[in-house]
Amino acid sequence: MAKNRKLGRTSEHRMAMLRAMVTYLLENGRIETTLARAKEVAPLCEKMITLGKKNTLATRRQAMAFVTKEAVVAKLFSEIAPNYANRNGGYTRIIKTGPRRGDCAEMAIIELV
Repeated sequence: MAKNRKLGRTSEHRMAMLRAMVTYLLENGRIETTLARAKEVAPLCEKMITLGKKNTLATRRQAMAFVTKEAVVAKLFSEIAPNYANRNGGYTRIIKTGPRRGDCAEMAIIELV
């Protein structure tokens, strides 16, 4: 992630939005959003799952500092991360769904593989 997209927001607002989206993705397994947002959320979500695979107190605290709900962190470490134990990255999938009706923004579905 050398050059991040600004997504028309201040850095604090952007980070808060991405944290919320990562939390929602881990909670529900899939999100429908714009393509630009999906491309920003994917590496952050992958990082959280990688933390979950290590499953130490330090990684749990790092995840708690980023993910906004404690229940989602518990789910990440107990259910989601063990599913990817034999997989080296590539935990998310982005599927383009075409333009949005109102403003013709390119839409996509991001989901856990």
